[in-house]
Amino acid sequence: MTDALAAVADLYTERLVLHPMTPEEAERVVAETPGAGDPWGPEYPDVMDVEGATDLLKACATTGDPRPFGNYEIRRRADGRAIGGIGFNRTPDAEGTVTVGYSLNASARGKGYASEALRALLAFAWSRGVTLVQADADLDNLASQHVMTAVGMRVVGEDHRVRYFEMRAPDDAAAQLGSRPSS
Repeated sequence: MTDALAAVADLYTERLVLHPMTPEEAERVVAETPGAGDPWGPEYPDVMDVEGATDLLKACATTGDPRPFGNYEIRRRADGRAIGGIGFNRTPDAEGTVTVGYSLNASARGKGYASEALRALLAFAWSRGVTLVQADADLDNLASQHVMTAVGMRVVGEDHRVRYFEMRAPDDAAAQLGSRPSS
């Protein structure tokens, strides 16, 4: 592991920890077989978590470990359990643009966790020099669209199936990154 990867730390919010997924953790998610220390909730991983972990492993095989622009497990701070995933679909391009996606297990939805996790990921992206974040949601996925508008993303288009969103980095982007709680 390089020094840069060793420095990839968990991101903390009021109720959540976003844990950067390692390739070894991704392999266990794809196999749907937890390791001894994996804090999986009862519905974790779901099909979207497996898809995200599969994409992470493909990125590792083709371009190397993308951390910190990879996948993150969404864990509740209250019990440490993984309840979903969020992450970057690729590293920033030459213009500083990334695409993000997220998914929560069914029992974790409707509690504000997705908005909280997305706000933290956006703040992290801005602190790393990202200038534009893009995302999309199926037209019938109103809950996901609400999450994106709740964090300040705006609709920039749609096709017969998907609505597209984006958000530009604010001028005070670095100030938005939350700090790690004190022990």
